[in-house]
Amino acid sequence: MPVTSLGGVGPKRAEQFQKLGINSVGDLISFYPRAYEDWSNVVKIENITESGIYCVKAILAAPISDARIGGGKILSKGSVYDDTGSLQLVFFNNKYISSMLTYGIEYFFYGKINIDKYGAQMVSPTFSPVSEGERIHPIYRSTAGLNGKTISNAVKQSLKLLPPVVNDPLPEQVRRTFGLCGLKEALYGIHFPKNTAELEASRERLVTEELVVLNLGMKNLRSHSRGVSPVKITQDYSAEFSEYLPFELTNAQKRAVADCVNDIMTKSSPMNRLIQGDVGSGKTAVAASVCYTVIKNGYQAAFMAPTEILARQHCDTFKKLFENTDIRVELLTGALKESEKKRVRAGLESGEIELVIGTHALITDKTDFYNLGIAVTDEQHRFGVAQRAKLLSKGKNPHLLVMSATPIPRTLGLIIFGDLDISIIDELPPSRKPVKTVLFNSAQRGRIFGFIKEEVAAGRQAYIVCPLVEEGELDDVASAEEYAAELMLKQFSDIPVGVVHGKMKSEEKEAVMKKFADNELKILVATTVIEVGVDVPNATVMVIENAERFGLSQLHQLRGRVGRGDFQSYCVLISDYGNELTRQRLEVLCSTNDGFKIADEDLKMRGPGDFFGQRQHGLPQLSIADFADTKSLEKSQKIVDYILFTYHDIRCDELKLLNAETERLFERGGQNTLN
Repeated sequence: MPVTSLGGVGPKRAEQFQKLGINSVGDLISFYPRAYEDWSNVVKIENITESGIYCVKAILAAPISDARIGGGKILSKGSVYDDTGSLQLVFFNNKYISSMLTYGIEYFFYGKINIDKYGAQMVSPTFSPVSEGERIHPIYRSTAGLNGKTISNAVKQSLKLLPPVVNDPLPEQVRRTFGLCGLKEALYGIHFPKNTAELEASRERLVTEELVVLNLGMKNLRSHSRGVSPVKITQDYSAEFSEYLPFELTNAQKRAVADCVNDIMTKSSPMNRLIQGDVGSGKTAVAASVCYTVIKNGYQAAFMAPTEILARQHCDTFKKLFENTDIRVELLTGALKESEKKRVRAGLESGEIELVIGTHALITDKTDFYNLGIAVTDEQHRFGVAQRAKLLSKGKNPHLLVMSATPIPRTLGLIIFGDLDISIIDELPPSRKPVKTVLFNSAQRGRIFGFIKEEVAAGRQAYIVCPLVEEGELDDVASAEEYAAELMLKQFSDIPVGVVHGKMKSEEKEAVMKKFADNELKILVATTVIEVGVDVPNATVMVIENAERFGLSQLHQLRGRVGRGDFQSYCVLISDYGNELTRQRLEVLCSTNDGFKIADEDLKMRGPGDFFGQRQHGLPQLSIADFADTKSLEKSQKIVDYILFTYHDIRCDELKLLNAETERLFERGGQNTLN
């Protein structure tokens, strides 16, 4: 039913609802409040002794009076009282307020009270007649011309249109077993709860259902992942490959290689595995070992990196790792000359090239393989599901290995990478020196710049990261370009300084990064585009301006850009942190180099958005659940296990609605790949 079927919603109002993503009555019912005002805790006026947010029950002492102030605006004032005292009401620029409040009537007023030498004032409170009762009021996300009251009224009308019995996607047996209320009860309780207990029960029900749907969808993706693989790997060559390496693999690397070899040799379906490990933990050596086994069994391997410069770097690494073998390694990127691309493509099609490292050039229609046995992608969160599928389509159900340096808490990882098995490399090679991390304020910047000069004089290089690109986004943060210009003119006038940021064309960015990698530039001023970037073993200093603006996981990723060589490296966080919590967050980073500990802290403090930036992970958009709520995540996983054990098949009649919900959620997230 369109929203225009509701009273008071005409075409113009419908357009405003559309801006909030609401087109139908159903959309309105699942447009959950973003917050609540608890009007059940009423305070007597005499008990209000300090400024804060309160709910009072009071009578309007006299009609509201309006006065014109500067710029043609209106200031409205009134006075209210209860049996213990009185306070002033103040409204700004609300021309209707005098007609909305009636002298002598008792109301609930909810809002901020300021106390100064003139007494107590309540500024622009929300209110309702006492006859409506003490209750919890929903606060909705709104848009220009559409206020909370209008949305609230439309939601009330929509709920009244629900049938007496609402079909529930969660079967009664599941609800009873896990103590969840029914759907209709939850919908009323989430919008207009009578008390806190009802709100909590409703929220738990809706959050759990949404996470159950997501879990089921991800499990479905895994169980339907590409059927049986014709890529037959009969012999394990990982021990032979280890003989070629100039170093000993860590135990964690050996475990990850064994996981992969076990997948490709014992399962009928293709391997779908994620290798997770901090920067420098040796994921590339693991990938090389697995590729070696697949190639020695008669197949080809493809490795896809997110940028040209990273692809070149990986190609150099693989050539070194394979230099004593008879395996041919080549590079394929968009920037190669046309004749080079043709030569490499011909070699891939004939099977002469056994291992190719490349960018998106690997997934264009012009690139064909003789018999692709394994596809490896670097930095999973930079590639969408569609790009991964395109690379896999270049072979007949080849094996898939995904590498990620973004440490993700296990609970979250199980859902986000629900279609992948996970191996974690949780130790660094013994040669890696931990990066020393320190927290300074902006007044100490001179010391920091002096230290950079010392490192540059010793032949090293440094990164300086600032969070924004353009002037005007936030007044107190200089843009990367302006900051770099200032450094070139003042502190580092005798040192070559480069700048990279997200607004530059990728060729420009890569040209600057290459100069830095080649040691032509000694200092690189950058935004977070270097978070996944070039490997410069000679860089020993990472300075991060306004460190409080980044999440811990992102800071940890940036820190991983240094400490890649034989020299001691340093990460300097600069922050004039506004509060104690910010300082605590940043000190977590100073106290540990363990990416998984940091990820857990980040999840507790900031929620999951930080792991992925602008929803790069391609997960379906959730309406009410929050990935940071690990208790609900764990409960939903138990329910999914119970459902699959009890009902066996999600397509059975009892789960028909739940199955439909799953398909709808994944369509909404642009991942309609369930069938």
